[in-house]
Amino acid sequence: MAAVIKDLVQVNEDLQKQKDKVEDVDFKMITFSLAGKDYGVDIMNVKEIAKADKFTYVPNAASFVKGVYNLRGDIIPIVDLRAFFHLPVEKKDDGVENMLILRIEDRVYGTVVDKIDKVVGINSDYIQPPHPIFGDINIKFISGVVEQQGDLYIILDVIRIFSQSEEDKSAKPHAVPESSSDAFYVPPVSDVPAFDPQASGAESALDFIRQSLPTLRRFYPSSINDVWIRENFADWSIGRSGPELQLRDVREADEFLSRFYSPHSGGFWDDDYAALVKEILPSFSSSTIQVWNIGCGKGYETYSFGCILKSRYPDTQIKIWANDNDIMAVSQAPNMIYDLDEMPEYCRAYMVRGPNGYSFNQAVKDMILFEYHDVLNDNSLPPLDIILARDILSFVPAAEQGRMVAQFSEKLKSKGLVFIGKNEELDEREWRSVARAPVSVFTRKE
Repeated sequence: MAAVIKDLVQVNEDLQKQKDKVEDVDFKMITFSLAGKDYGVDIMNVKEIAKADKFTYVPNAASFVKGVYNLRGDIIPIVDLRAFFHLPVEKKDDGVENMLILRIEDRVYGTVVDKIDKVVGINSDYIQPPHPIFGDINIKFISGVVEQQGDLYIILDVIRIFSQSEEDKSAKPHAVPESSSDAFYVPPVSDVPAFDPQASGAESALDFIRQSLPTLRRFYPSSINDVWIRENFADWSIGRSGPELQLRDVREADEFLSRFYSPHSGGFWDDDYAALVKEILPSFSSSTIQVWNIGCGKGYETYSFGCILKSRYPDTQIKIWANDNDIMAVSQAPNMIYDLDEMPEYCRAYMVRGPNGYSFNQAVKDMILFEYHDVLNDNSLPPLDIILARDILSFVPAAEQGRMVAQFSEKLKSKGLVFIGKNEELDEREWRSVARAPVSVFTRKE
């Protein structure tokens, strides 16, 4: 173990020295091996290197996600690059894995590799474009290849691996970005539909809005949100004409969508909103209430709804299946600490004080299962009494919206409830409205 620590310290010292040393090179990379081949990543994306043998398993995670790891108090997701690229994995007797800790924009990831080698400095003029001959991994994840002192290195584009892979997802089932680093795609201007200033009529301008929203903010117009789009466009377009009726960038798309979201997205529901929700909840005859919360994020909505349910049904067993495809958020949700003074009143009865602040008591924690899951993939759940999916459907491609709604219908018990966004609605031929904005709730027609 002492030798392992010594090697780790030596490589980290070498990493720091190489960063500080002035050389006649303009590109430095950390080199490592995967399945017998040599790879490199830009040293500017490497935060540090580490070794670990214990990872926390994340249910329903992708096959290449080893889990999450506590890096000096920060919970980070761990991706096994061998599994990501479908390469063979060499089994180790001691179970200790070599990790490159990468910083991609403002996010930190751990990546597992076979062996970490050294820091190599090169002149970027010698980097050659990738060639299909490197068929072990998808060529789109390779930024180039370079030969150095007889060794051939494949340079990985880690920004594309960890950022573009998010862009390639059809949508993120999460209503409102919690920060500017959220996984919503910011497209190049060339991807935005061209606006024809000669086109006449409000309907033409509205069609342009519909075409722009999926590109700029992955918001997908459909029958679920069309009433709101028309009404919002009527207000938004007042005083605008010609090119002003286009959405030219993400900022303008955000402005158009600013009134779409349900109250308290990304935070705890306040006491007034909680009272409205509690009033809508019916009496259930079963001894157990099963709830599916889609797009739970860091759990603010989940805990809000959980406290309301505990208050409304104090003697009933409650189970909440809370899902999100943001692995960082969903892994942090069970262990969040809060300031009691900032919590809504209805939550305080279910909180306990710890050494670092307040958290929810064990009774609330026991009824919630936070899981990594993409709603676009099938999920095995028991028959449900309630589905909580506020502002989720509109951020799923139109073709998938229908499949999701059909999934709701299939999983719900008779007279079960679906909570959707305040500006979303379901087909009245199959669904009956129980409540409208600010709390929008539907039940299946019998």
